[in-house]
Amino acid sequence: MADRLWAPWRMEYILGQRGPGCIFCDFVSADREQYRSKLVLAVTDHALVCLNKYPFAAGHLLVAPRRHVSSLDDLPADEYQETMQLLRVAASRLRQATRPEGLNVGFNLGKSAGAGIEEHLHGHVVPRWAGDSNFMPVIADVRVMPEHLDASWVRLAPFFTDVAGARTAD
Repeated sequence: MADRLWAPWRMEYILGQRGPGCIFCDFVSADREQYRSKLVLAVTDHALVCLNKYPFAAGHLLVAPRRHVSSLDDLPADEYQETMQLLRVAASRLRQATRPEGLNVGFNLGKSAGAGIEEHLHGHVVPRWAGDSNFMPVIADVRVMPEHLDASWVRLAPFFTDVAGARTAD
């Protein structure tokens, strides 16, 4: 019999009840004291950056506009610019904090493009290392995460404390 690898967090995602509202809008309205528990790293006037609760790799970040829109076309120039600037800052800070060999950066626009939350536009910044994508997702539908989400937040939070105009955890 084959050995088992357990990924109990996946069942929460698979069977989890999708609550009313939007997680990104919830993050925007959260008090700073809740940032760590909600995995929020920084919130600016028009955008936010947080850890992905169901990551593809340790340190997988999400960057979203504060306003609830589903398309880049729906963002006025100032909101678009600040969201893209925060995406750039997030990529830079993630590179400093985790020293990956590469990064995946992008938006999944629409369900057919892979958007898990298509109602609220958000970009992904995923650190990558040679060999980090292996047979596990294919054979066992399991991703091996080398770091707990809270440990990732603790490691990354100091890299976001000086983001221009951002509110960060107290």
